[in-house]
Amino acid sequence: MLFQSYNFLSFVLSMLRNIVHMDLDTFFVSCERLLDSRLNGKPILIGGTSDRGVVASCSYEARRFGIHSAMPMKMAKERCPEAIVIKGNSATYSRYSRAVTEIIREASPLYEKMSVDEFYLDFTGMDRFFGTLKYATELRQKIIRETGLPISFGLSQNKTVSKVATGEAKPNNQRMVSHGEERVFLAPLSVAKIPMVGTKTYQTLCNLGIRKIQTLQELPVQMMEHALGENGVSIWKKAQGIDPSPVVQHTERKSISTERTFDHDTIDVRKLKAIISAMAENLAYQLRRGGKLTGCVTVKIRFSDFQTQTLQRKISYTSADHQLMPLVAELFDRIYNRRLLVRLIGVRYSDLVTGCHQLSLFDDQVDYARLYQAMDRIRIRYGDRAVIRALGMEARTIGRWNPFDGDAPPLLANRRI
Repeated sequence: MLFQSYNFLSFVLSMLRNIVHMDLDTFFVSCERLLDSRLNGKPILIGGTSDRGVVASCSYEARRFGIHSAMPMKMAKERCPEAIVIKGNSATYSRYSRAVTEIIREASPLYEKMSVDEFYLDFTGMDRFFGTLKYATELRQKIIRETGLPISFGLSQNKTVSKVATGEAKPNNQRMVSHGEERVFLAPLSVAKIPMVGTKTYQTLCNLGIRKIQTLQELPVQMMEHALGENGVSIWKKAQGIDPSPVVQHTERKSISTERTFDHDTIDVRKLKAIISAMAENLAYQLRRGGKLTGCVTVKIRFSDFQTQTLQRKISYTSADHQLMPLVAELFDRIYNRRLLVRLIGVRYSDLVTGCHQLSLFDDQVDYARLYQAMDRIRIRYGDRAVIRALGMEARTIGRWNPFDGDAPPLLANRRI
């Protein structure tokens, strides 16, 4: 009987997951400090350097003044006049992100890259061969040693608790929450610590008298469902330390693409450039709508003799039209050199990661961010072709070609994320 109980216990323990959440601390700032040690210990603001810019990232020294990401740069400088403002270099940050990703890829059997500086790793079952905490600690130390970047992690049996544990461990530290201790760990924390609780939801919970996770834990789930619907149920489960969501294997091959095969082969360069520009613009919108950034752009041309040429370029992670469209045009000009009739053209964005386009907004104005938000809202409400740049509009009139004709909109055909 004792032997059977032991076997059952071993079986249950073997089913428990070990999920690690790793997050690079003040990633942009840390990269800049690697390049210039004089920035160490000083308040740093990364973003647009003019008063019209926004803060993309800031150091812990700057956060003491109440500064946070997405704050207008003018306000941030008023709160901390002695802060050092750096425009930022997305190419540098992308390079370091790829270096960390490569270290994690080699060490983890299953990992999910959430953004340029955030990862989930599934170490379930590895405790049979290594102590999970020991292995995660060694991996963290290896990242610090080989890249020089500070990184924190949280370890627990699910994504939610691990992410919260990482936040509690920062800066440059680690925290483990043992199996069965999830509710106890979460109880004294603010409900704002729960992933997916934004500013509006937090205010709603405060209006209900819910400020600590412990209060939320003691409420019946029906009350949360009544107040916030399905979202309330999900928040209640996370407060209990329940999150069965899996770590989804990351793959650098994930991509979004579109191709256009012409009914009649063409050598009309003006038409080709207009169409490929419209493709690039629409795919950039699809990236933003899906909360993705691309790190690689590919242009494809198939000539009338069925010879196919492609050219790709690794880039800094972005989803911004004004960066992607000129690059697509440049790649097209480089490979369209045979002056033959063209049968097919296509664009692919690959090496996708989850994230917003803040990496592209280290310039001196917030107009691009506001412009994309406004354009995307119009597209969501009225359709993908409700807002099109002038060159894309031109493509619709050349040779009576419409980029949205066909069984499915060509700029959406073959789309895959």
